[in-house]
Amino acid sequence: MRRLLTAATVTTVLSTALAACSGGGAPGGYGAAGGPTSGSVHDSTGSSVAAPGAIDWGPCTDIERPDGEPAKPDPNLQCGKLKVPLDYAKPTGETLEMAVIRVKATGPGARIGSLVFNFGGPGASGVDTLAQAVKVFGTLRARYDLISFDPRGVERSSGIRCGDKQIMDRFTSMNSVAANPEEQAAMDRIIKEFANACAQTSGKILPYVGTVNAARDMDRLREAVGDKQLNYFGISYGTQLGAIYATKFAGNVGRFVLDGPLDPSVTLEQRTLIQTAGFQQAYQSFLKDCVRGPGQCELGADTTIANKNVDSFLAQLQKKPLPVGDRELTQGLAGTGVAAALYSKLTWPLLEQALSQGFKDDGRILLALADSYNGRKPDGSYSTLMSSFPAISCVDTAERPSPQELAKVQAAALKISPLFGSAGLGTICRVWPASGSDEARKVNAAGSAPIVVVGGTGDPATPYRWAPKLTGELTTGVLVTYKGEGHGAYLSGDACVKKVIDAYFLDGKVPAKGTTCPAS
Repeated sequence: MRRLLTAATVTTVLSTALAACSGGGAPGGYGAAGGPTSGSVHDSTGSSVAAPGAIDWGPCTDIERPDGEPAKPDPNLQCGKLKVPLDYAKPTGETLEMAVIRVKATGPGARIGSLVFNFGGPGASGVDTLAQAVKVFGTLRARYDLISFDPRGVERSSGIRCGDKQIMDRFTSMNSVAANPEEQAAMDRIIKEFANACAQTSGKILPYVGTVNAARDMDRLREAVGDKQLNYFGISYGTQLGAIYATKFAGNVGRFVLDGPLDPSVTLEQRTLIQTAGFQQAYQSFLKDCVRGPGQCELGADTTIANKNVDSFLAQLQKKPLPVGDRELTQGLAGTGVAAALYSKLTWPLLEQALSQGFKDDGRILLALADSYNGRKPDGSYSTLMSSFPAISCVDTAERPSPQELAKVQAAALKISPLFGSAGLGTICRVWPASGSDEARKVNAAGSAPIVVVGGTGDPATPYRWAPKLTGELTTGVLVTYKGEGHGAYLSGDACVKKVIDAYFLDGKVPAKGTTCPAS
């Protein structure tokens, strides 16, 4: 039950393929994340917090590199907090502090305003990711202040924690599918342990996370930075957040780009099966690329042999995990490592190396890839990603599937892909300690400005079929097709995609109907 295999996030892409572009690490700048506060004027570190509706910008003081080590402070980064209601039904009640980051516009050219980013997840830290990706968006920074935030329930914004690192290790290292009833029972106990730990450590905020409230928070952020309209770049899950914002606040929509789109309307079953197919397609493309030259692929002479060798390796791991120092590489962790490397074509050579070394009983690279994907740090602690993801996802749906329904989904997924097939997110939502709503599955953006939707034909995490679907659901959607590999078209570095998106953000030029960018 590799339940978080289908997490739609660009964090892995940025921390592996794009880290060299950023010249730095991920900022903290806030100390430990505190829980919801009532009328507090100080955060958990004792530093001042701006009054509701305002942001007191200051330096980011605890920046870390992607490997968790301290990085040199970057004077270009500014951090702050914005107070937002814990419960929007009680707007004058308790508040929580939403962590934000800003990189001011550099010129040349007149400043347009702020450009707010959400990089995916749900559960990825926008504060950390923007600091890594500043140089990637350098063209846009010329005329925009680049801004991102940790959504409620993520990292510094009352980040959700689900127990200690031992609980997290058990949860993330489970195999994708149980080999027998005894293993299934053990996996069910681990999932229940994880969910109970979430309730114990973060129960107060669990009912209030979710995409609808995050969209409301974004409108508070728009007001706080003084923009009449929100200019927004949503990637991966950030496309769903943007679509919900455009539905709830259509009149406040400025220039919107949704890259690597999710279809919010899908059921948990549809999501699992479609994403399983997406990862399998990307995996097959990886194998074809690996064997295209005679004798070049270390995994096998052709795709059939290479695939059999990978299957055999993973089957062996299910029987006997591979020791890696004082840890073990399980079949579940190895599969997560494979998935992580499929997010970008730039990491395909690393995947070949990781698997070939795994065949030789060296699982270090696969384990490192899985740790990066799971948010596991070198000291064994975890970011909130693997806790925030199910918390937000399960609140965003009213579905609570039965064991029989999950077994049906798993069987169908395994037919699509023995490697990536599982019962999916429903295994966690079934026992989640907070109820969910389908409000985040309904979008239309009626009356908004044009919204550019960009889909990649080789995207594993958000398969292309969701791009025209979301475009149709958004009455003002304009579709751009990228015929290339990887998750997130702009992050691929494709010159055509960059030209189209930059022209929209900088000049307001809406792409023509049917705009297509071939892979470069």
